[in-house]
Amino acid sequence: MTYQQTVDYLYSCLPMFTKLGLSAYKSDLTNINSLCHALGNPQHQFKSIHVGGTNGKGSSSHQLAAILQKAGYKTGLYTSPHLKDFRERIRINGKMISKAFVRKFVNDHQELFNTISPSFFEATVAMAFLYFATQEVDVAVVEVGLGGRLDSTNIIQPQLALITNISKDHTNILGDTLEEIAAEKAGIIKTMTPVVISERQAQTAAVFMSKAQQMDAPIVFADDVFQLHNIHRDADYLHFDVYKSNELRYANMSLDLNGSYQLKNICGVLESVDQLRAQGYLLPDVVVMRALKQVKKITGLQGRWYKLQEKPLVIVDTGHNEAGIKEVLQNIAATSYNKLHLVIGMVKDKDIEKVLSLLPVDAEYYFCKAQIDRALDADILAEQARKYQLKGQVCSSVAQAIAQAKQQAQADDLIFIGGSTFVVAEAL
Repeated sequence: MTYQQTVDYLYSCLPMFTKLGLSAYKSDLTNINSLCHALGNPQHQFKSIHVGGTNGKGSSSHQLAAILQKAGYKTGLYTSPHLKDFRERIRINGKMISKAFVRKFVNDHQELFNTISPSFFEATVAMAFLYFATQEVDVAVVEVGLGGRLDSTNIIQPQLALITNISKDHTNILGDTLEEIAAEKAGIIKTMTPVVISERQAQTAAVFMSKAQQMDAPIVFADDVFQLHNIHRDADYLHFDVYKSNELRYANMSLDLNGSYQLKNICGVLESVDQLRAQGYLLPDVVVMRALKQVKKITGLQGRWYKLQEKPLVIVDTGHNEAGIKEVLQNIAATSYNKLHLVIGMVKDKDIEKVLSLLPVDAEYYFCKAQIDRALDADILAEQARKYQLKGQVCSSVAQAIAQAKQQAQADDLIFIGGSTFVVAEAL
């Protein structure tokens, strides 16, 4: 198969959660273990860092990868989902996996796929692990896909686990309470392996402490150790001073991921750096500072409070659950504009009512549907939005919604595009 035929095969022939939802989710590790066993267990042939959580795990993964790469380590990075190009999921030193490797992997192992019947995600994880092993990375940062305990990435034996903010998402799979969700996320905690929790939350702290004790794993709540002061942001950066145990640790740090919600992530990232230093990684302060100032350039990250244009200002953000939307609204509130235009689309299996109840009534809305099976019909979304006095027009596509917003917006207005990762993907 050509590269395009190969990718089409992955999308069409293997069950894909992002397209189908729950029916594509495999709730055990049987397939991924079988796949990787047949490949020679590549997941044990490189060092790794495992990153889980509800919100912030992707941003945190990219920040850690940027720091390791800037420090001179050959760094693998596995994240999901992708936005524009399938190969975004698998990178080494910021460079996407080669088309030739994707093509060869699928062509060489179609018989194995036919025997095991993996999901799209399982096949992709196996591909990433084999790529990192064959390319002999020094370390790979591996982001959990969904949950943790039963996620396909959870067959690695990492040197460190990082768990970010916990909030309600995928409740039909992970549970209805924060405690239940945290228990699934805590499944990545391994025996005698340090675990960093980015944010101490009253409802989940005991869950993580209990699991860590059970696994004899050292645990640190990062925001107990680090404090951020003198916080301010501009168009391109989030600026702050970092204190550790009330002593200045990093002065005037700048992060090019300038959404305010990164303040929840940065303490976990910095504590992870200290944990890696204790294991022998050479990560000088100056390298940490430089890397965090150019995460997007180093790793290729997009979609986190990401500016597409000015006059009018157009921003996209992948925040899509209740906690993510709350953070997005904080960023909107901190932005100067005359009128707000929201291009919004959602997927069927999210808590749509909860998100709609948070959105501002004094904005102009452009309801749309991303081109995936899970996407909610724009007419239905608009109808539900009317219950919350959210008014606007129904558009036939994401592209049309964006075009309409740009046509109606004035130079000093703000156009925000989001509600779903897949809406952002089409916008990009």
